[in-house]
Amino acid sequence: MVSPTLMRRSESARGAELNLDAKHLFQVINSDRKKGGESNDDAPKISVSEMISKLSFAYEKIRNAVDYEEDHLLRKNAIIRILKRQVVIEGVLKESNSEQIATHLLAELIRAGYLPNNKLPESKIKETALLLEKYIRLKDHSVAKINALLNLKTDLGKAKDLIGEKNSVISWILSLAACEIEENFDLNRVKQTIVSNMFAVLSKNLELPESLPYKDDLEIQTYLSINRIFLRFDKAMLSLILFKYYHATWSSAEKNNLSDEEIDRIADTLPVLHKAIDEQLDHPLVKPLDRIVKVYSLYYNILLENVQGDPVKAYEDLSRDENKFLGNISKTCAAKYQREKNRLWRKAFRSIIYIFLTKSIFVFLIEVPAIKWFNEPLNPVALAINVCFPAVLLFFIVIMSRMPDKKNTEKIISGVKEIALAGSERTQPIMIRVPKKRQNAVDFFFNIIYTAAFFASTYFIIWVLSKAHFNWVSITIFMFFLAFVSFFSIIVTKDVKDLIIVARRESLLGFLIDLFYMPIIAVGKWLSSNVSKVNVFVFLFDFVIEAPFKVLVEIAEDWTRYVKERKDNML
Repeated sequence: MVSPTLMRRSESARGAELNLDAKHLFQVINSDRKKGGESNDDAPKISVSEMISKLSFAYEKIRNAVDYEEDHLLRKNAIIRILKRQVVIEGVLKESNSEQIATHLLAELIRAGYLPNNKLPESKIKETALLLEKYIRLKDHSVAKINALLNLKTDLGKAKDLIGEKNSVISWILSLAACEIEENFDLNRVKQTIVSNMFAVLSKNLELPESLPYKDDLEIQTYLSINRIFLRFDKAMLSLILFKYYHATWSSAEKNNLSDEEIDRIADTLPVLHKAIDEQLDHPLVKPLDRIVKVYSLYYNILLENVQGDPVKAYEDLSRDENKFLGNISKTCAAKYQREKNRLWRKAFRSIIYIFLTKSIFVFLIEVPAIKWFNEPLNPVALAINVCFPAVLLFFIVIMSRMPDKKNTEKIISGVKEIALAGSERTQPIMIRVPKKRQNAVDFFFNIIYTAAFFASTYFIIWVLSKAHFNWVSITIFMFFLAFVSFFSIIVTKDVKDLIIVARRESLLGFLIDLFYMPIIAVGKWLSSNVSKVNVFVFLFDFVIEAPFKVLVEIAEDWTRYVKERKDNML
Protein backbone atom coordinates (compact mmCIF):
# COMPACT_ATOMS: atom_id res chain seq x y z
CA MET A 1 0.00 0.00 0.00
CA VAL A 2 1.29 3.47 -0.91
CA SER A 3 2.29 5.53 2.11
CA PRO A 4 -0.14 8.46 2.69
CA THR A 5 2.91 10.48 3.71
CA LEU A 6 3.86 10.73 0.04
CA MET A 7 0.54 12.40 -0.76
CA ARG A 8 0.63 14.85 2.14
CA ARG A 9 2.27 18.23 2.29
CA SER A 10 2.45 20.18 5.53
CA GLU A 11 0.69 23.54 5.61
CA SER A 12 3.77 25.22 7.09
CA ALA A 13 6.26 23.59 4.68
CA ARG A 14 8.55 26.07 2.96
CA GLY A 15 10.08 23.61 0.57
CA ALA A 16 9.18 22.64 -2.99
CA GLU A 17 6.53 20.42 -4.52
CA LEU A 18 7.00 17.42 -6.79
CA ASN A 19 5.33 17.39 -10.19
CA LEU A 20 2.76 14.66 -10.86
CA ASP A 21 5.13 12.31 -12.69
CA ALA A 22 7.76 12.57 -9.94
CA LYS A 23 5.11 11.94 -7.27
CA HIS A 24 4.06 8.80 -9.07
CA LEU A 25 7.70 7.69 -9.28
CA PHE A 26 8.17 8.24 -5.52
CA GLN A 27 5.03 6.19 -4.84
CA VAL A 28 6.21 3.31 -7.06
CA ILE A 29 9.64 3.33 -5.38
CA ASN A 30 8.03 3.28 -1.94
CA SER A 31 5.59 0.52 -2.90
CA ASP A 32 8.33 -1.55 -4.51
CA ARG A 33 10.54 -1.12 -1.45
CA LYS A 34 7.79 -2.43 0.85
CA LYS A 35 7.13 -5.43 -1.37
CA GLY A 36 10.83 -6.26 -1.58
CA GLY A 37 10.78 -8.69 1.31
CA GLU A 38 7.49 -10.38 0.42
CA SER A 39 7.63 -13.83 -1.14
CA ASN A 40 5.52 -16.98 -1.30
CA ASP A 41 7.67 -19.37 0.71
CA ASP A 42 5.09 -22.18 0.40
CA ALA A 43 5.41 -22.44 -3.39
CA PRO A 44 7.75 -25.23 -4.59
CA LYS A 45 11.08 -23.85 -5.82
CA ILE A 46 13.46 -24.80 -8.61
CA SER A 47 16.49 -26.41 -7.01
CA VAL A 48 19.82 -27.74 -8.36
CA SER A 49 22.82 -29.39 -6.74
CA GLU A 50 25.10 -26.86 -5.04
CA MET A 51 28.16 -29.00 -5.74
CA ILE A 52 27.43 -29.33 -9.47
CA SER A 53 26.60 -25.62 -9.65
CA LYS A 54 30.13 -24.73 -8.59
CA LEU A 55 31.48 -26.45 -11.71
CA SER A 56 29.05 -24.62 -14.00
CA PHE A 57 29.73 -21.31 -12.27
CA ALA A 58 33.49 -21.75 -12.74
CA TYR A 59 33.00 -22.70 -16.40
CA GLU A 60 30.86 -19.60 -17.01
CA LYS A 61 33.44 -17.32 -15.42
CA ILE A 62 36.22 -18.75 -17.61
CA ARG A 63 34.06 -18.55 -20.73
CA ASN A 64 33.12 -14.91 -20.07
CA ALA A 65 36.76 -14.00 -19.46
CA VAL A 66 37.58 -14.73 -23.12
CA ASP A 67 34.52 -12.97 -24.55
CA TYR A 68 34.26 -9.41 -23.27
CA GLU A 69 30.65 -8.30 -22.75
CA GLU A 70 28.95 -5.78 -20.48
CA ASP A 71 27.90 -7.34 -17.16
CA HIS A 72 24.19 -6.59 -17.64
CA LEU A 73 24.20 -8.51 -20.95
CA LEU A 74 25.84 -11.70 -19.67
CA ARG A 75 22.64 -13.50 -18.64
CA LYS A 76 20.82 -12.59 -21.86
CA ASN A 77 23.77 -13.80 -23.94
CA ALA A 78 23.89 -17.01 -21.90
CA ILE A 79 20.18 -17.57 -22.66
CA ILE A 80 20.90 -17.15 -26.39
CA ARG A 81 23.75 -19.69 -26.20
CA ILE A 82 21.63 -22.20 -24.31
CA LEU A 83 18.66 -21.86 -26.66
CA LYS A 84 20.83 -22.23 -29.76
CA ARG A 85 22.45 -25.33 -28.32
CA GLN A 86 19.17 -26.93 -27.20
CA VAL A 87 17.04 -25.99 -30.20
CA VAL A 88 19.53 -26.02 -33.09
CA ILE A 89 22.24 -28.52 -32.07
CA GLU A 90 20.57 -30.89 -29.61
CA GLY A 91 17.20 -30.46 -31.35
CA VAL A 92 18.54 -32.45 -34.30
CA LEU A 93 19.37 -35.39 -32.02
CA LYS A 94 16.27 -35.48 -29.82
CA GLU A 95 12.66 -34.36 -29.68
CA SER A 96 11.95 -31.74 -27.03
CA ASN A 97 9.05 -29.43 -26.30
CA SER A 98 9.09 -25.89 -24.97
CA GLU A 99 8.55 -27.01 -21.35
CA GLN A 100 11.55 -29.38 -21.47
CA ILE A 101 13.70 -26.63 -23.00
CA ALA A 102 12.49 -24.15 -20.35
CA THR A 103 13.30 -26.65 -17.58
CA HIS A 104 16.85 -27.17 -18.85
CA LEU A 105 17.27 -23.43 -19.49
CA LEU A 106 16.34 -22.38 -15.96
CA ALA A 107 18.42 -25.15 -14.42
CA GLU A 108 21.50 -24.09 -16.44
CA LEU A 109 21.02 -20.44 -15.55
CA ILE A 110 20.78 -21.31 -11.85
CA ARG A 111 23.87 -23.53 -12.00
CA ALA A 112 25.83 -20.78 -13.74
CA GLY A 113 24.86 -18.25 -11.06
CA TYR A 114 22.61 -16.10 -13.28
CA LEU A 115 19.54 -16.95 -11.18
CA PRO A 116 19.30 -17.76 -7.45
CA ASN A 117 19.09 -21.39 -6.38
CA ASN A 118 15.98 -22.57 -4.53
CA LYS A 119 14.31 -19.14 -4.89
CA LEU A 120 12.38 -19.23 -8.18
CA PRO A 121 8.95 -20.90 -8.03
CA GLU A 122 8.48 -23.94 -10.26
CA SER A 123 5.65 -22.03 -11.97
CA LYS A 124 8.44 -20.02 -13.66
CA ILE A 125 9.10 -23.06 -15.88
CA LYS A 126 5.57 -22.97 -17.30
CA GLU A 127 5.74 -19.19 -17.64
CA THR A 128 9.03 -19.39 -19.57
CA ALA A 129 7.73 -22.27 -21.70
CA LEU A 130 4.71 -20.22 -22.79
CA LEU A 131 6.99 -17.36 -23.85
CA LEU A 132 9.25 -19.78 -25.69
CA GLU A 133 6.49 -21.74 -27.42
CA LYS A 134 5.37 -18.90 -29.73
CA TYR A 135 8.97 -18.40 -30.91
CA ILE A 136 9.44 -22.11 -31.57
CA ARG A 137 6.22 -22.11 -33.58
CA LEU A 138 7.38 -19.05 -35.52
CA LYS A 139 10.74 -20.73 -36.17
CA ASP A 140 9.07 -23.92 -37.41
CA HIS A 141 6.74 -22.01 -39.76
CA SER A 142 9.61 -19.88 -41.11
CA VAL A 143 11.91 -22.87 -41.63
CA ALA A 144 9.12 -24.82 -43.35
CA LYS A 145 8.65 -21.99 -45.85
CA ILE A 146 12.38 -21.83 -46.64
CA ASN A 147 12.61 -25.64 -46.90
CA ALA A 148 9.73 -25.58 -49.39
CA LEU A 149 11.69 -23.13 -51.53
CA LEU A 150 14.82 -25.28 -51.18
CA ASN A 151 12.92 -28.28 -52.54
CA LEU A 152 11.98 -26.25 -55.61
CA LYS A 153 15.46 -24.88 -56.30
CA THR A 154 18.08 -26.77 -58.24
CA ASP A 155 20.57 -23.93 -58.59
CA LEU A 156 23.39 -24.43 -56.06
CA GLY A 157 23.98 -20.70 -55.63
CA LYS A 158 20.33 -20.03 -54.75
CA ALA A 159 20.23 -23.06 -52.49
CA LYS A 160 23.29 -21.78 -50.64
CA ASP A 161 21.59 -18.37 -50.18
CA LEU A 162 18.43 -20.02 -48.84
CA ILE A 163 20.41 -22.11 -46.35
CA GLY A 164 22.18 -18.95 -45.18
CA GLU A 165 18.81 -17.20 -44.87
CA LYS A 166 17.41 -20.12 -42.87
CA ASN A 167 20.31 -20.05 -40.41
CA SER A 168 20.00 -16.28 -40.07
CA VAL A 169 16.23 -16.48 -39.42
CA ILE A 170 16.65 -19.20 -36.78
CA SER A 171 19.40 -17.24 -35.04
CA TRP A 172 17.33 -14.03 -35.08
CA ILE A 173 14.15 -15.68 -33.77
CA LEU A 174 16.02 -17.40 -30.91
CA SER A 175 17.72 -14.09 -30.11
CA LEU A 176 14.28 -12.43 -29.83
CA ALA A 177 13.10 -15.30 -27.62
CA ALA A 178 16.11 -14.90 -25.33
CA CYS A 179 15.46 -11.17 -25.01
CA GLU A 180 11.82 -11.69 -24.03
CA ILE A 181 12.78 -14.36 -21.49
CA GLU A 182 15.39 -12.00 -20.04
CA GLU A 183 12.81 -9.21 -19.96
CA ASN A 184 10.47 -11.50 -18.01
CA PHE A 185 13.20 -12.24 -15.45
CA ASP A 186 13.91 -8.55 -14.90
CA LEU A 187 10.52 -6.86 -14.62
CA ASN A 188 11.30 -3.66 -12.73
CA ARG A 189 8.37 -1.35 -12.03
CA VAL A 190 10.60 1.51 -10.94
CA LYS A 191 12.70 1.50 -14.10
CA GLN A 192 9.62 1.14 -16.30
CA THR A 193 8.08 4.13 -14.55
CA ILE A 194 11.23 6.15 -15.21
CA VAL A 195 11.14 5.10 -18.88
CA SER A 196 7.51 6.28 -19.04
CA ASN A 197 8.30 9.58 -17.28
CA MET A 198 11.36 10.27 -19.44
CA PHE A 199 9.40 9.50 -22.59
CA ALA A 200 6.66 11.93 -21.50
CA VAL A 201 9.21 14.69 -20.76
CA LEU A 202 11.12 14.26 -24.00
CA SER A 203 8.02 13.84 -26.18
CA LYS A 204 6.81 17.19 -24.88
CA ASN A 205 10.15 18.99 -25.31
CA LEU A 206 11.81 17.49 -28.38
CA GLU A 207 11.40 19.36 -31.62
CA LEU A 208 12.56 18.54 -35.14
CA PRO A 209 13.62 21.19 -37.63
CA GLU A 210 11.14 21.58 -40.48
CA SER A 211 13.82 20.43 -42.93
CA LEU A 212 14.03 16.92 -41.40
CA PRO A 213 11.53 14.36 -42.75
CA TYR A 214 11.51 12.14 -39.65
CA LYS A 215 8.42 13.25 -37.73
CA ASP A 216 6.71 9.87 -38.13
CA ASP A 217 9.74 8.09 -36.62
CA LEU A 218 10.46 10.53 -33.77
CA GLU A 219 8.22 8.81 -31.22
CA ILE A 220 9.58 5.28 -31.66
CA GLN A 221 13.14 6.55 -32.00
CA THR A 222 12.81 8.47 -28.72
CA TYR A 223 11.51 5.34 -26.99
CA LEU A 224 14.31 3.21 -28.45
CA SER A 225 16.90 5.75 -27.36
CA ILE A 226 15.61 5.73 -23.77
CA ASN A 227 15.85 1.93 -23.69
CA ARG A 228 19.28 1.98 -25.34
CA ILE A 229 20.77 4.58 -22.99
CA PHE A 230 18.87 4.31 -19.70
CA LEU A 231 18.19 0.55 -19.67
CA ARG A 232 21.36 -0.12 -21.72
CA PHE A 233 19.64 -2.44 -24.19
CA ASP A 234 21.72 -3.84 -27.03
CA LYS A 235 20.57 -4.28 -30.64
CA ALA A 236 18.94 -7.65 -29.99
CA MET A 237 16.83 -6.24 -27.13
CA LEU A 238 15.87 -3.18 -29.18
CA SER A 239 14.91 -5.52 -32.04
CA LEU A 240 12.38 -7.17 -29.70
CA ILE A 241 10.82 -3.77 -28.94
CA LEU A 242 10.49 -3.07 -32.65
CA PHE A 243 9.19 -6.58 -33.33
CA LYS A 244 6.37 -5.99 -30.85
CA TYR A 245 5.88 -2.46 -32.22
CA TYR A 246 5.21 -3.83 -35.71
CA HIS A 247 3.20 -6.84 -34.41
CA ALA A 248 1.15 -5.58 -31.48
CA THR A 249 -0.58 -8.95 -30.98
CA TRP A 250 2.74 -10.64 -30.20
CA SER A 251 3.21 -9.08 -26.75
CA SER A 252 -0.27 -10.23 -25.67
CA ALA A 253 0.39 -13.82 -26.68
CA GLU A 254 1.80 -15.10 -23.37
CA LYS A 255 -0.94 -17.73 -23.22
CA ASN A 256 0.03 -19.07 -26.63
CA ASN A 257 -3.25 -17.82 -28.12
CA LEU A 258 -1.83 -16.97 -31.56
CA SER A 259 -3.43 -19.11 -34.25
CA ASP A 260 -1.39 -20.96 -36.86
CA GLU A 261 -2.74 -18.52 -39.44
CA GLU A 262 -1.40 -15.54 -37.47
CA ILE A 263 1.98 -17.23 -36.93
CA ASP A 264 2.07 -18.05 -40.65
CA ARG A 265 1.27 -14.45 -41.57
CA ILE A 266 4.09 -13.15 -39.32
CA ALA A 267 6.48 -15.74 -40.81
CA ASP A 268 5.61 -14.40 -44.29
CA THR A 269 6.58 -10.87 -43.23
CA LEU A 270 9.86 -11.78 -41.50
CA PRO A 271 12.26 -10.75 -44.31
CA VAL A 272 10.54 -7.37 -44.75
CA LEU A 273 10.18 -6.97 -40.98
CA HIS A 274 13.85 -7.73 -40.35
CA LYS A 275 14.84 -5.11 -42.91
CA ALA A 276 12.47 -2.52 -41.38
CA ILE A 277 13.88 -3.18 -37.91
CA ASP A 278 17.46 -2.81 -39.14
CA GLU A 279 16.54 0.51 -40.77
CA GLN A 280 15.06 1.78 -37.51
CA LEU A 281 18.16 0.68 -35.55
CA ASP A 282 20.40 2.58 -38.02
CA HIS A 283 18.14 5.64 -38.21
CA PRO A 284 19.73 9.12 -38.70
CA LEU A 285 18.08 10.25 -35.43
CA VAL A 286 19.90 7.64 -33.31
CA LYS A 287 23.04 9.64 -32.48
CA PRO A 288 21.43 13.08 -31.87
CA LEU A 289 18.72 11.52 -29.71
CA ASP A 290 21.23 9.41 -27.76
CA ARG A 291 23.18 12.56 -26.85
CA ILE A 292 20.04 14.14 -25.41
CA VAL A 293 18.76 11.00 -23.67
CA LYS A 294 22.19 10.40 -22.10
CA VAL A 295 21.83 13.65 -20.16
CA TYR A 296 18.26 12.95 -19.00
CA SER A 297 19.15 9.36 -18.07
CA LEU A 298 21.80 10.73 -15.73
CA TYR A 299 19.24 13.07 -14.14
CA TYR A 300 16.85 10.18 -13.48
CA ASN A 301 19.58 7.85 -12.24
CA ILE A 302 20.76 10.42 -9.70
CA LEU A 303 17.18 11.11 -8.58
CA LEU A 304 16.54 7.37 -8.21
CA GLU A 305 19.70 6.77 -6.17
CA ASN A 306 18.83 9.69 -3.90
CA VAL A 307 15.26 8.51 -3.32
CA GLN A 308 15.27 4.70 -3.34
CA GLY A 309 16.87 4.32 0.11
CA ASP A 310 13.98 6.10 1.84
CA PRO A 311 11.43 7.77 -0.49
CA VAL A 312 9.29 9.03 2.41
CA LYS A 313 12.24 10.84 4.02
CA ALA A 314 13.32 12.27 0.66
CA TYR A 315 9.81 13.60 0.10
CA GLU A 316 9.66 15.11 3.58
CA ASP A 317 13.09 16.73 3.13
CA LEU A 318 11.91 18.32 -0.10
CA SER A 319 8.66 19.49 1.46
CA ARG A 320 10.45 21.15 4.38
CA ASP A 321 13.56 22.49 2.69
CA GLU A 322 14.34 22.37 -1.02
CA ASN A 323 18.01 23.19 -0.40
CA LYS A 324 18.41 20.17 1.87
CA PHE A 325 16.96 17.92 -0.84
CA LEU A 326 19.26 19.42 -3.48
CA GLY A 327 22.20 19.10 -1.09
CA ASN A 328 21.46 15.40 -0.85
CA ILE A 329 21.45 15.26 -4.65
CA SER A 330 24.96 16.75 -4.61
CA LYS A 331 26.10 14.07 -2.13
CA THR A 332 24.54 11.39 -4.31
CA CYS A 333 26.51 12.71 -7.29
CA ALA A 334 29.77 12.56 -5.35
CA ALA A 335 29.05 9.01 -4.21
CA LYS A 336 28.17 7.95 -7.75
CA TYR A 337 31.38 9.48 -9.13
CA GLN A 338 33.42 7.45 -6.63
CA ARG A 339 31.50 4.23 -7.33
CA GLU A 340 31.97 4.59 -11.07
CA LYS A 341 35.66 5.27 -10.56
CA ASN A 342 35.98 2.06 -8.53
CA ARG A 343 33.89 0.18 -11.11
CA LEU A 344 36.12 1.54 -13.87
CA TRP A 345 39.14 -0.07 -12.23
CA ARG A 346 37.29 -3.38 -11.85
CA LYS A 347 36.32 -3.27 -15.52
CA ALA A 348 39.87 -2.34 -16.46
CA PHE A 349 41.23 -5.33 -14.52
CA ARG A 350 38.78 -7.69 -16.22
CA SER A 351 39.56 -6.11 -19.60
CA ILE A 352 43.29 -6.55 -19.06
CA ILE A 353 42.71 -10.26 -18.38
CA TYR A 354 40.53 -10.50 -21.49
CA ILE A 355 43.13 -8.75 -23.66
CA PHE A 356 45.93 -10.91 -22.29
CA LEU A 357 44.03 -14.17 -22.82
CA THR A 358 42.69 -13.37 -26.28
CA LYS A 359 45.27 -10.98 -27.77
CA SER A 360 48.65 -10.91 -26.01
CA ILE A 361 48.99 -14.66 -26.01
CA PHE A 362 48.86 -14.59 -29.82
CA VAL A 363 52.15 -12.70 -29.83
CA PHE A 364 53.84 -16.01 -28.98
CA LEU A 365 51.64 -17.94 -31.40
CA ILE A 366 52.10 -15.52 -34.31
CA GLU A 367 55.09 -13.22 -33.86
CA VAL A 368 57.80 -15.79 -33.11
CA PRO A 369 56.84 -18.23 -35.93
CA ALA A 370 56.38 -15.31 -38.37
CA ILE A 371 59.80 -13.89 -37.55
CA LYS A 372 61.39 -17.28 -38.15
CA TRP A 373 59.37 -17.82 -41.33
CA PHE A 374 60.55 -14.52 -42.84
CA ASN A 375 64.11 -14.94 -41.51
CA GLU A 376 63.90 -11.76 -39.47
CA PRO A 377 66.05 -11.28 -36.33
CA LEU A 378 64.22 -12.01 -33.06
CA ASN A 379 64.28 -9.00 -30.73
CA PRO A 380 63.42 -10.13 -27.17
CA VAL A 381 62.76 -6.52 -26.12
CA ALA A 382 60.26 -6.02 -28.97
CA LEU A 383 58.61 -9.33 -28.10
CA ALA A 384 58.29 -8.34 -24.42
CA ILE A 385 56.88 -4.91 -25.34
CA ASN A 386 54.26 -6.44 -27.64
CA VAL A 387 53.19 -8.86 -24.90
CA CYS A 388 52.89 -6.17 -22.21
CA PHE A 389 51.92 -3.17 -24.32
CA PRO A 390 48.12 -3.77 -24.69
CA ALA A 391 47.54 -4.09 -20.95
CA VAL A 392 49.91 -1.21 -20.10
CA LEU A 393 48.23 1.09 -22.65
CA LEU A 394 44.78 0.35 -21.26
CA PHE A 395 46.06 0.90 -17.72
CA PHE A 396 47.53 4.27 -18.74
CA ILE A 397 44.29 5.36 -20.47
CA VAL A 398 42.25 4.50 -17.36
CA ILE A 399 44.61 6.55 -15.17
CA MET A 400 44.22 9.54 -17.51
CA SER A 401 40.42 9.30 -17.64
CA ARG A 402 38.69 12.58 -16.84
CA MET A 403 36.33 12.60 -13.84
CA PRO A 404 33.27 14.88 -13.34
CA ASP A 405 33.80 18.22 -11.56
CA LYS A 406 31.69 20.69 -9.55
CA LYS A 407 30.17 22.32 -12.64
CA ASN A 408 28.99 18.90 -13.74
CA THR A 409 27.24 18.39 -10.39
CA GLU A 410 25.58 21.81 -10.64
CA LYS A 411 24.16 20.95 -14.05
CA ILE A 412 22.84 17.61 -12.73
CA ILE A 413 21.11 19.40 -9.83
CA SER A 414 19.49 21.79 -12.31
CA GLY A 415 18.36 18.81 -14.40
CA VAL A 416 16.88 16.98 -11.40
CA LYS A 417 14.87 20.10 -10.58
CA GLU A 418 13.59 20.18 -14.16
CA ILE A 419 12.31 16.57 -14.12
CA ALA A 420 11.05 16.44 -10.53
CA LEU A 421 9.92 19.83 -9.18
CA ALA A 422 6.66 21.52 -10.06
CA GLY A 423 7.26 24.90 -11.67
CA SER A 424 10.82 24.03 -12.77
CA GLU A 425 9.84 22.35 -16.03
CA ARG A 426 11.64 23.30 -19.22
CA THR A 427 10.06 26.18 -21.13
CA GLN A 428 12.19 26.08 -24.30
CA PRO A 429 12.06 23.13 -26.73
CA ILE A 430 15.07 20.88 -27.28
CA MET A 431 15.94 21.23 -30.94
CA ILE A 432 17.32 18.01 -32.42
CA ARG A 433 20.47 18.73 -34.37
CA VAL A 434 21.43 16.36 -37.16
CA PRO A 435 24.80 17.20 -38.76
CA LYS A 436 24.35 18.92 -42.09
CA LYS A 437 25.59 17.04 -45.11
CA ARG A 438 28.69 18.74 -46.42
CA GLN A 439 29.40 19.39 -50.05
CA ASN A 440 31.35 16.64 -51.79
CA ALA A 441 34.37 18.88 -52.38
CA VAL A 442 34.56 19.93 -48.71
CA ASP A 443 34.06 16.35 -47.53
CA PHE A 444 36.79 15.16 -49.89
CA PHE A 445 39.17 17.85 -48.58
CA PHE A 446 38.51 16.92 -44.94
CA ASN A 447 39.01 13.22 -45.74
CA ILE A 448 42.41 14.05 -47.22
CA ILE A 449 43.41 15.88 -44.01
CA TYR A 450 42.10 13.00 -41.87
CA THR A 451 43.99 10.42 -43.96
CA ALA A 452 47.16 12.54 -43.93
CA ALA A 453 46.97 12.80 -40.12
CA PHE A 454 46.64 9.00 -39.89
CA PHE A 455 49.68 8.39 -42.09
CA ALA A 456 51.69 11.07 -40.27
CA SER A 457 51.01 9.53 -36.83
CA THR A 458 51.59 6.02 -38.18
CA TYR A 459 54.87 7.05 -39.81
CA PHE A 460 56.07 8.65 -36.56
CA ILE A 461 55.26 5.53 -34.52
CA ILE A 462 56.97 3.24 -37.04
CA TRP A 463 60.02 5.52 -37.06
CA VAL A 464 60.27 5.32 -33.24
CA LEU A 465 59.85 1.52 -33.27
CA SER A 466 62.49 1.18 -35.99
CA LYS A 467 64.92 3.12 -33.82
CA ALA A 468 64.18 0.55 -31.09
CA HIS A 469 65.18 -2.21 -33.56
CA PHE A 470 61.67 -3.60 -34.12
CA ASN A 471 61.44 -5.67 -37.30
CA TRP A 472 58.46 -5.24 -39.63
CA VAL A 473 56.59 -8.22 -38.11
CA SER A 474 56.87 -6.79 -34.59
CA ILE A 475 55.86 -3.33 -35.86
CA THR A 476 52.75 -4.76 -37.53
CA ILE A 477 51.67 -6.53 -34.35
CA PHE A 478 52.38 -3.41 -32.26
CA MET A 479 50.24 -1.24 -34.58
CA PHE A 480 47.42 -3.78 -34.47
CA PHE A 481 47.36 -3.70 -30.66
CA LEU A 482 47.64 0.08 -30.55
CA ALA A 483 44.56 0.50 -32.75
CA PHE A 484 42.54 -2.25 -31.08
CA VAL A 485 43.22 -1.21 -27.46
CA SER A 486 42.72 2.49 -28.29
CA PHE A 487 39.16 1.73 -29.41
CA PHE A 488 38.58 -0.87 -26.69
CA SER A 489 39.48 1.72 -24.03
CA ILE A 490 36.51 3.83 -25.15
CA ILE A 491 34.19 0.94 -24.28
CA VAL A 492 35.88 0.42 -20.89
CA THR A 493 35.73 4.11 -19.89
CA LYS A 494 32.26 4.77 -21.36
CA ASP A 495 30.35 4.67 -18.06
CA VAL A 496 32.59 7.33 -16.48
CA LYS A 497 32.37 9.51 -19.58
CA ASP A 498 28.57 9.21 -19.50
CA LEU A 499 28.61 10.99 -16.12
CA ILE A 500 30.15 14.08 -17.74
CA ILE A 501 27.48 16.31 -19.27
CA VAL A 502 29.44 19.57 -19.23
CA ALA A 503 31.22 20.11 -22.54
CA ARG A 504 34.99 19.80 -22.41
CA ARG A 505 36.85 23.07 -22.82
CA GLU A 506 38.67 23.08 -26.14
CA SER A 507 42.45 23.41 -26.19
CA LEU A 508 45.24 23.21 -28.74
CA LEU A 509 46.58 20.00 -27.15
CA GLY A 510 43.15 18.37 -27.26
CA PHE A 511 42.73 19.38 -30.91
CA LEU A 512 46.10 17.85 -31.86
CA ILE A 513 45.37 14.63 -29.95
CA ASP A 514 42.01 14.30 -31.71
CA LEU A 515 43.58 15.03 -35.09
CA PHE A 516 46.35 12.45 -34.88
CA TYR A 517 44.87 9.85 -32.49
CA MET A 518 41.25 9.61 -33.68
CA PRO A 519 42.19 7.99 -37.03
CA ILE A 520 44.01 5.25 -35.08
CA ILE A 521 40.89 4.73 -32.94
CA ALA A 522 38.80 4.51 -36.14
CA VAL A 523 41.07 1.72 -37.41
CA GLY A 524 40.67 0.02 -34.02
CA LYS A 525 36.89 0.19 -34.37
CA TRP A 526 37.12 -1.48 -37.76
CA LEU A 527 39.40 -4.18 -36.37
CA SER A 528 37.10 -4.71 -33.38
CA SER A 529 34.03 -5.20 -35.59
CA ASN A 530 35.79 -7.42 -38.13
CA VAL A 531 39.11 -9.12 -37.35
CA SER A 532 38.72 -9.43 -33.59
CA LYS A 533 35.33 -11.13 -33.94
CA VAL A 534 37.26 -14.23 -34.94
CA ASN A 535 37.73 -15.35 -31.36
CA VAL A 536 39.14 -18.89 -31.38
CA PHE A 537 38.59 -19.27 -27.63
CA VAL A 538 34.88 -18.44 -27.89
CA PHE A 539 34.53 -20.92 -30.78
CA LEU A 540 36.24 -23.64 -28.72
CA PHE A 541 34.03 -22.99 -25.69
CA ASP A 542 30.72 -22.72 -27.57
CA PHE A 543 31.12 -25.47 -30.18
CA VAL A 544 33.67 -27.89 -28.74
CA ILE A 545 33.59 -27.73 -24.94
CA GLU A 546 30.14 -26.46 -23.87
CA ALA A 547 27.83 -29.14 -25.29
CA PRO A 548 29.68 -32.18 -23.84
CA PHE A 549 30.36 -30.29 -20.61
CA LYS A 550 26.65 -29.54 -20.14
CA VAL A 551 25.78 -33.18 -20.86
CA LEU A 552 28.19 -34.28 -18.13
CA VAL A 553 26.70 -31.72 -15.77
CA GLU A 554 23.18 -33.06 -16.47
CA ILE A 555 24.36 -36.62 -15.82
CA ALA A 556 26.09 -35.55 -12.60
CA GLU A 557 22.92 -33.69 -11.51
CA ASP A 558 20.77 -36.78 -12.17
CA TRP A 559 23.26 -38.97 -10.29
CA THR A 560 23.26 -36.76 -7.19
CA ARG A 561 19.44 -36.74 -7.30
CA TYR A 562 19.41 -40.54 -7.61
CA VAL A 563 21.81 -40.96 -4.66
CA LYS A 564 19.68 -38.60 -2.56
CA GLU A 565 16.53 -40.57 -3.39
CA ARG A 566 18.24 -43.85 -2.43
CA LYS A 567 19.41 -42.30 0.81
CA ASP A 568 15.90 -41.04 1.62
CA ASN A 569 14.47 -44.51 0.95
CA MET A 570 16.84 -45.97 3.53
CA LEU A 571 15.17 -44.00 6.33
